[in-house]
Amino acid sequence: MLCSAHLNVPSFLFLQPLNTAKLRNPTFIPTLRKTSPTLTCGSQPQPKRKPTPRKRPPMDGQKPTSRNRRKSSYGTSRRSILKKTFSQEQVTFSTPVPDDPVVGIIGGGMAGLICALNLEKRGVRSTVFDTGVHGLGGRMGTRVIEPQPLIFDHAAQFFTVNDPRFAELVQGWSEGGLVRQWHGPVGELEAGGHFLPLSSSAPRYVAVNGMRLLADSILSQTQMVDVVRPCWISKLEPYNGMWYLSENGKPKGQFDAIVIAHNGKCANRLLATSGLPLIARQMKRLELSSIWALLAAFEDPLPVIMSDGFPFEGAFVRGVDSVSWMANNTKKLLGSSNNGPDCWTFLSTAAYGKWNKVPQENIPTATAEKVKAGMLKGIEVALGIAKGSLQRPFYTRLQLWGAALPNNTPGIPCIFDPHGRAGICGDWLLGSSLESAALSGMALANHIADYFQNSGPPDEFAVGLDTEFQPLEGHDIGQFPAMEESKEQMEEEINQVEEYQLTT
Repeated sequence: MLCSAHLNVPSFLFLQPLNTAKLRNPTFIPTLRKTSPTLTCGSQPQPKRKPTPRKRPPMDGQKPTSRNRRKSSYGTSRRSILKKTFSQEQVTFSTPVPDDPVVGIIGGGMAGLICALNLEKRGVRSTVFDTGVHGLGGRMGTRVIEPQPLIFDHAAQFFTVNDPRFAELVQGWSEGGLVRQWHGPVGELEAGGHFLPLSSSAPRYVAVNGMRLLADSILSQTQMVDVVRPCWISKLEPYNGMWYLSENGKPKGQFDAIVIAHNGKCANRLLATSGLPLIARQMKRLELSSIWALLAAFEDPLPVIMSDGFPFEGAFVRGVDSVSWMANNTKKLLGSSNNGPDCWTFLSTAAYGKWNKVPQENIPTATAEKVKAGMLKGIEVALGIAKGSLQRPFYTRLQLWGAALPNNTPGIPCIFDPHGRAGICGDWLLGSSLESAALSGMALANHIADYFQNSGPPDEFAVGLDTEFQPLEGHDIGQFPAMEESKEQMEEEINQVEEYQLTT
């Protein structure tokens, strides 16, 4: 990401270069602590612990059935989930890893896809499960509206390159015509319309037809990776040395190891009764903030002229509570010669996301209208134009990223529990960026492959199970003085613009 240290820029969206001193030749220190009861999962009976049917079906080598499945934890309270998370028994697999192991990867964003790609490079097959209806990619999401077409990157806006391993990947994309540098003016926009271009030398990269193209490209490089979507894995169950995955009671396959490549409340619920208390505990330590994304298309250009007479294409907004970033995706992706409508992506501050947090799967209409009105009002303030003078967009779409930005991080490439044969990868493990997501996926893939090929004690492969989290400062959207406002102050300001109606 570009200049986030002094800009307070969003880490997962603008993808800051990493401090690779921590990443090159990382040393994995065994940290597995056997602080939880152990449930041994193998093909032979375990004399040291008798099965307890009340908690878990016997390990009799049979495939799980609907009769012995426990009820899903979905819909339960957070306190109930925490109680289950920390009281569950630790799964310990005793059967040898087969010669041709298969890994189940839950999450098809950058980290999950890169993990699958690098497992294949090590000769390991995998299946990626993703909830995406329109495609893979997670926060590499791109929305195209026909027939104009209108095109929006509605999460990651651009990325930079620092680590040589990621540079090699980007070089391949560049040679294939998939990415190019974004030369358009990007800078800081102070409330009132005062724009200051950034003078960074770090090149900004974008995918030529939207970020989702990169996810498709990664998948096209594989032959040993299956993809199942849309699919919401709701349960993990260990049986006879394997992990059985299911979606609302429907079996989705069995795997020798699993990878959790997503986060948030759904990941926490999934892990709450999985038999992986050490993994679940680390995931629970992650603190996330929410961000609203407003996609809006305008017939005429917005008044975004700089002092030199040219319009800017992207800006980190400061001094506005409801908006922290704005970018002209039409100019960014299609070039300044395009004469069609301008498609803009506006991102809220973390504070605005916090005070308007609702279930992202079911956003109330009243909340959506209030948020849209508040963000459009914030755009007027940022641009320094009169109240009510912003032209009405002819197309809008609002999305809430409920688990958008990490507030803390363990600062390690990946987490792995060798006894439960389960790992975690994701951008948040290294601070959050597209580059860190890729490096995390690479690290976990190679670690799992090494584990499969090594016959040594499992404890040698424990990674990150006790690593403490550290707060992230100066990287998240909305870390401005407005973050200190009270909820009542912000709600009062939002209510003042509710009458501003939005044409959808």
